Amino acid sequence: MSSSVISTFTQHLDFSESEIEAILSTPLNQVLNSPELKQELESLDINLLRETLPTAGQVLAENLPPFYNWLKHELGVKRVPDSPDHTTKWVIGFLNNQESINHLVELHRPVPHAALEQAVPRLVGLFDGVEDIKVRQEWEKAVAALCLVLVVDAREQEKIATVG
Repeated sequence: MSSSVISTFTQHLDFSESEIEAILSTPLNQVLNSPELKQELESLDINLLRETLPTAGQVLAENLPPFYNWLKHELGVKRVPDSPDHTTKWVIGFLNNQESINHLVELHRPVPHAALEQAVPRLVGLFDGVEDIKVRQEWEKAVAALCLVLVVDAREQEKIATVG
């Protein structure tokens, strides 16, 4: 288990280390329907996130290409996006209730479990340069919450593959 991914989650989400470990070993459909995750997602300041989409868009446009490059060349992820546009659009769609977490999960299923976990701290860290602390923390929390769901699914898929 990657301790840096767990510390990323405990740092940005309202969960203890043992709670994160429990969530990560729970089936995805239970996590998605859990009051804990719902509460975490509902605690996001959606209005602040919507207002600061231009900031986030700029951060993603600047930082995602090197991040994708790192995924491809260092972690060996075969399919990475050509540009940051789709990620930014997806985030906007999600904040406007046009995109679902289930769709996000499906899109990330091809990413190997180990690579996904290694990528989380770096992805959440893309917002380190945002000067407004409240804005930075809210975006880090939003990205961490979505990544938590992806890691839950990746672990579940790995279990299925091992058992099957």
